[in-house]
Amino acid sequence: MRTVQITMLGSLLGCLSLLGMPADSLAEVSGPGPVRPVVESGISSYMGKAGVSGAFVVAGSDTLLPIVAKIASAFRQYQADIKIAVQGGGTDAALMGFIQDQSTIRRGDGSPKGGHQVSGGIALLASSRALTDAERKDFASRYGYDVTEIPIALDAVAVYVNRQNPIAGLSLEQLDAMFSRDRKRGLPEEIKTWGQAGAGNEWISQPIHLYGQDKRSGTRTFFIQEALLKGEMRTDVREESGPASEILALSRDVLGIGYAGIGFQASTVRILPLAEKTGMPFVAPSIETAANGTYPLSRSLYLYAKKDSKGELDPAVLEFLKFANSREGQEMVAKAGAYPLPAHQVAKNLHALTGAVTSAMTTEGMQLAAGTR
Repeated sequence: MRTVQITMLGSLLGCLSLLGMPADSLAEVSGPGPVRPVVESGISSYMGKAGVSGAFVVAGSDTLLPIVAKIASAFRQYQADIKIAVQGGGTDAALMGFIQDQSTIRRGDGSPKGGHQVSGGIALLASSRALTDAERKDFASRYGYDVTEIPIALDAVAVYVNRQNPIAGLSLEQLDAMFSRDRKRGLPEEIKTWGQAGAGNEWISQPIHLYGQDKRSGTRTFFIQEALLKGEMRTDVREESGPASEILALSRDVLGIGYAGIGFQASTVRILPLAEKTGMPFVAPSIETAANGTYPLSRSLYLYAKKDSKGELDPAVLEFLKFANSREGQEMVAKAGAYPLPAHQVAKNLHALTGAVTSAMTTEGMQLAAGTR
């Protein structure tokens, strides 16, 4: 499991190495990135509580790894006595450890300043998908209360191809016929060549090389559920250890296609717009299409937390979650390449964490009541 020590972040080279890319791949994947989304004006700056200390682990999604690492690095400027370790390795790989381990936080209260330690357990699960009803019930049966769910970013599972690929876009039926063994979206034949997908000229007979992520990945689970309608993934998909290594593989394979979060864009690959159904217009992923759901594979990214014996979140964890839902925290989300939350979602999160009611929440409630949202 990859671990990010917050104080060691700094250079793009370091981040690529952290995400599993070899150092010599920097020149191959670097280049101008997408325009960074703007954080909504209704999101307030962080107002931290003084005197909070502690240490904890955030673990899970490789998609969330660079996002949480950036948030945690910025958080250290406000709460120097809270020590955080950020670990990747995949949502599904970390999930069971999060649910089963009941001693996740080693508090700093009353201990010497130099005595803070990071425990071996997982205080916050970084998840690239929502937990299932069965997973929530498993958690509740062990702890006696529901898990605390806090969305911290919007995302789109993008479909990537090599930058030389001329294909204009794909429908979800076509994507299903490429990656799925049973084609639950209804196409009668599997798609094995780029000609079948709509490419012409010298691409007509070229085979499609499929790339994906391994079974530890929450993005893989999301892709199977949403794109393949819970169908069986084909056995010839080349499963990579994480999104960064998948993008690197697609950069090197002109015939490749794969899926990953929107934050892993590079000049060597291209994102395909998708159509919900054949004949419908293609929709490219953006902060607007992710927020309104018109991009077919939009999703939220989550942090899941536990409470203590008093039914409260640990103070250090609470401060971190408040920071993630502040203007400064959401700016780190944008900087990492994901989409910041809308102000009304931040208001909901802060209400769930602290009970505070904000103007953004009130405005959204009025809109919902009026039927304008």
